[in-house]
Amino acid sequence: MGEEDYYLELCERPVQFEKANPVNCVFFDEANKQVFAVRSGGATGVVVKGPDDRNPISFRMDDKGEVKCIKFSLENKILAVQRTSKTVDFCNFIPDNSQLEYTQECKTKNANILGFCWTSSTEIVFITDQGIEFYQVLPEKRSLKLLKSHSLNVNWYMYCPESAVILLSTTVLENVLQPFHFRAGTMSKLPKFEIELPAAPKSTKPSLSERDIAMATVYGQLYVLFLRHHSRASNSTGAEVVLYHLPREGACKKMHILKLNRTGKFALNVVDNLVVVHHQDTETSVIFDIKLRGEFDGSVTFHHPVLPARSIQPYQIPIAGNGFRRGVCAAVLPRGCVLTMIFGSYLWNLQVKLEPIVNLLPDKGRLMDFLLQRKECKMVILSVCSQMLSESDRASLPVIATVFDKLNHEYKKYLDAEQSYAMAVEAGQSRSSPLLKRPVRTQAVLDQSDVYTHVLSAFVEKKEMPHKFVIAVLMEYIRSLNQFQIAVQHYLHELVIKTLVQHNLFYMLHQFLQYHVLSDSKPLACLLLSLESFYPPAHQLSLDMLKRLSTANDEIVEVLLSKHQVLAALRFIRGIGGHDNISARKFLDAAKQTEDNMLFYTIFRFFEQRNQRLRGSPSFTPGEHCEEHVAFFKQIFGDQALMRPTTF
Repeated sequence: MGEEDYYLELCERPVQFEKANPVNCVFFDEANKQVFAVRSGGATGVVVKGPDDRNPISFRMDDKGEVKCIKFSLENKILAVQRTSKTVDFCNFIPDNSQLEYTQECKTKNANILGFCWTSSTEIVFITDQGIEFYQVLPEKRSLKLLKSHSLNVNWYMYCPESAVILLSTTVLENVLQPFHFRAGTMSKLPKFEIELPAAPKSTKPSLSERDIAMATVYGQLYVLFLRHHSRASNSTGAEVVLYHLPREGACKKMHILKLNRTGKFALNVVDNLVVVHHQDTETSVIFDIKLRGEFDGSVTFHHPVLPARSIQPYQIPIAGNGFRRGVCAAVLPRGCVLTMIFGSYLWNLQVKLEPIVNLLPDKGRLMDFLLQRKECKMVILSVCSQMLSESDRASLPVIATVFDKLNHEYKKYLDAEQSYAMAVEAGQSRSSPLLKRPVRTQAVLDQSDVYTHVLSAFVEKKEMPHKFVIAVLMEYIRSLNQFQIAVQHYLHELVIKTLVQHNLFYMLHQFLQYHVLSDSKPLACLLLSLESFYPPAHQLSLDMLKRLSTANDEIVEVLLSKHQVLAALRFIRGIGGHDNISARKFLDAAKQTEDNMLFYTIFRFFEQRNQRLRGSPSFTPGEHCEEHVAFFKQIFGDQALMRPTTF
């Protein structure tokens, strides 16, 4: 299998730790993504490593028995160690605080602690077989304060640190799950729900295994993932993953079913909002995207793998001496970490490679739906756009139109969110509503400059491409922008015009302008003016466009004067009622440059009459700086030709 076929890979820098053995115990903390290597109960050292830690944390602690669980609080301020089923020991890692250990026993009599979870830097939850106890840790007092507790029989528990939700398994079948949410010193009990167990033979008693449950945040929503090994449907024996949506308020609801179409041992990850299912027998993985359209039966949406099953790209790890050793994954931890036990121990982050997916997903519309939801998608999407406009992989116009529409749909959503935010700020809502946040521009937002710079500008330069196809693609992008009511930038219109001129398609240019296919703008009008030598009607087309732009009157006058059409400029300025404020010198300069004495006489007489009407005298004031033109008038026509003041 070529490297271009692998769409899953391990991160470049794994966390390496000493492998587990009779002397060294290894623990993984999901909340902080830290690996603890505890030697001899801590007496000969504890080493803590995380994916972002440049310097591992090392310390020693007294060997007070076998360590069952060890975790730092958020921000690594307090260490919690469970050695017995009744108590948890604490040690401060805060400067100027005592580092002597202090202990908290669970409050419920005869209860056994199954584990604990830090929900903040100073708040911790004990999970026992008889309920949960929520504590605040007071490091300066070296004690804990019980905030709240809840009693119920617990088989096992699961914690999702991203959403601060603990899931407790209850009842004999273990399939009734009770969630609790924690936030800023409060514990909220959410509605419990039941996981539907698959049908089992009468000889066996069904139950829900902790191994088959995971919690993960997908597209900002919390889901409980249940790996159901045998479908209830009689015509299918393949396993499936059932996604239950767990909202902050309201009941948990079964929403999605991921069809695996195979049986055996599986492991789950969620990476970049994709559910990744690893099949251990074949050492291959598949990915599911619940945002992509599936088969909806009225209550649940069924999804199939987005892509064919592939192995995770083999990795290389250094070995003693020189060289590397290749290996594949051995075991998987939930929620984005792959753990392998080859040559010591390594903790990896699983990553999705987007480039290989481009060739594995031929449907461009579905490919675009998939890519637009990924974090690092921008350059890959631009590459897909360039590829579909290449000679070898040229897509049809309907497909190109679909891709442009999907891009501009995301673009429009962002523009609308930006506008709403700006209006709210202007109205002063940002002060009254602290939840108001500026929209985040993700990589899925490709604006006109992105498409122009990376795709269209290079596309129009391809000599081998039929010019009709080039123009059709440009117009399709402009059509899509207009459909989403996005103002088209003038440089896109300029690209169309230059392409038309390059191929002498002036009739088409005339039609595009006549029927307003190309939007009016000052830069576009100036470009048309520059085309006059190639296409004389472009001059009039430019003037017409400037007239339609009611704010372009000054530009129209300048254009007409530069073409020595002085009378036309004067008529235009009189037509809009601006002739009382125009500069006499500018018009007289232009009239003199035509070397037409009668035209100069007409323009000079117009301004004399204007002066008489406005000031009661035909003479020019010193501020108008027209002395040169008065002298020229006298030289050509004589003093007697000057207009005399009118007396009443």
